[in-house]
Amino acid sequence: MDKRTALFALLAFLAAPVTALAATISAALIPDGTYVVKVEQVQDSQHLTVKMDNGMETVLTAAGSVNFGKIKANDRVKVSLIKGKVPVYAIQ
Repeated sequence: MDKRTALFALLAFLAAPVTALAATISAALIPDGTYVVKVEQVQDSQHLTVKMDNGMETVLTAAGSVNFGKIKANDRVKVSLIKGKVPVYAIQ
């Protein structure tokens, strides 16, 4: 194995944990409660990709008549989460 290949393999090995942290978790795994999140992306009026205060990313789904149409990327939003869905929210 030449030096370039060994260096590339070492860098790939060291980068693996960083890419694992960027993974999106299921909103259903988050305990019910109220959270303040930062909006990363508005997918459509029913789905938001957000980053939680602990650094984890998730996709939130609107419940009932909730519509995320007024939310923009980089907004901070207070959401109530019940069984992985958002029944109410408030833009901060």
